[in-house]
Amino acid sequence: MTVGPDGFTVPVSSDDGGPATVFEHLWTPYRMAYIRGSGKPTGEHDCPFCLIPAMADEDGLVVARGETVFAVLNLYPYNAGHLMVVPYRHVPDYTDLTDHEVAELGAFTQTAMRVVRQVTGAHGFNIGMNQGSVAGAGIADHLHQHAVPRWGGDTNFMPVIGLTRVLPQVLAETRTLLAAAWPGAVRPATAGD
Repeated sequence: MTVGPDGFTVPVSSDDGGPATVFEHLWTPYRMAYIRGSGKPTGEHDCPFCLIPAMADEDGLVVARGETVFAVLNLYPYNAGHLMVVPYRHVPDYTDLTDHEVAELGAFTQTAMRVVRQVTGAHGFNIGMNQGSVAGAGIADHLHQHAVPRWGGDTNFMPVIGLTRVLPQVLAETRTLLAAAWPGAVRPATAGD
């Protein structure tokens, strides 16, 4: 890339109008260890989605538990309230789920959207699964579906220019609010009860 006299980026001859006309390259060689699998779970014995169900809800950031799936806050959220719906079974692919698991995963995803919208006032959601490490799954061997709440203007200068995400609430507080609003949740008695 070269910079023109007006200060704007112009394409180099080898780019032929491609991405280099807009994007710069950011070299992150430290990511290669992660890409090659360093520190990733190797099986059920160290898979966080297999270990979380044995933890207390508060410790595992579990929002709700179903018969075949559970809802858990993402430890590295894109936005406040970023949940994942995870089957208890350690399976990598959506096609590995039983009909009952698919139905409960769908119902939990709908409930997650309703609860997060009620608690946070989210304007929309990104819902999805990354199937396989080449598709972006951080933990490819254990299927999980993301429910990421979105708000108008949530992609402002902080993540775009400042490369910083602003999360207005600690995960424990978010978990408590969402768990209390989840239909059928057992709410602790208060002094006024």
